[in-house]
Amino acid sequence: MKWEADSKVLIQGITNPLGISYAARMKNQGTNIVAGITLDGQTDQIDGIPIFTLVEEAVKQVGEIDISLIVTPPYEVLDAGLEAMAAGIKQLVIVTSRVPPLDLITLLEQAQITNTFILGSGSEGLLVPGQFWLGIMEPEFYTTGPVGMISRCDRLMDEVAKTLSQVGLGQSLAISLGCDAVMGSNFEQWLQIMEEDETTEAIVFLGQPYSSPELLAAQYIDAAIEKPVIAYLPGLQAPITRSFGDATSIIASQLSYQTETTRENQTITALKKAGVKIANTVEDIPKLTKRVVSSQRRRSRTIKK
Repeated sequence: MKWEADSKVLIQGITNPLGISYAARMKNQGTNIVAGITLDGQTDQIDGIPIFTLVEEAVKQVGEIDISLIVTPPYEVLDAGLEAMAAGIKQLVIVTSRVPPLDLITLLEQAQITNTFILGSGSEGLLVPGQFWLGIMEPEFYTTGPVGMISRCDRLMDEVAKTLSQVGLGQSLAISLGCDAVMGSNFEQWLQIMEEDETTEAIVFLGQPYSSPELLAAQYIDAAIEKPVIAYLPGLQAPITRSFGDATSIIASQLSYQTETTRENQTITALKKAGVKIANTVEDIPKLTKRVVSSQRRRSRTIKK
């Protein structure tokens, strides 16, 4: 994966409201946006960004492109992603949410064939404070620091980043996986990246309380992650009045003979088993994070002595 300041970025759906709003902001923050794609055929450029109707045309004009940011309507995401992969783009960030699940599954199958990395759908993007911003996060809430953030909650990461920044805990890397039922990259991939990143001292994990990706992530943390992790799962106390949204959880709920209370808390149980600190409110996150970072630094100083 290449997520660097000089990465060449294409925006598919740039004339849609999100594209128009965020393209100029990202460019002003230093994101290297080299081209945009639109199907209206009536726009030559937006804020100095050249506009094309085909990805292949853009690649011919500007050269090899590293990343495509997709902000098309949901029913156009499959075609946009396939077109980007056909043009040799190896990293796709799908901001569009509510993509038809079968479309996304088709896209993920093609991504395996072409060795393409997909973040999303429904992702807010990724951000390295002061270095790289791609997506629809609010960069003014983020500052450089030791905390890695991974989220599968819509818009919550901005609020948490702001509360951390206010107490002097900036971020090393912030990743939004997307909140749709089907997604590309998962918690495990980014947890491992943050585990290996020397600038990350602690990880803040924002997830959904009743779905299988968070449970799998908890098991992975227990098996492979040594850095301290703080988790917040909003909606944990809300009653369940409908079936779970993903196939694994639906099957598990049908086969399980445990009480409902036990089933509702299995993700929290798995996180606690892995040594993860659980935040009950957003306000708890900076308190717990500050505590584990301080403890981690004291331990590092002791080891060096």
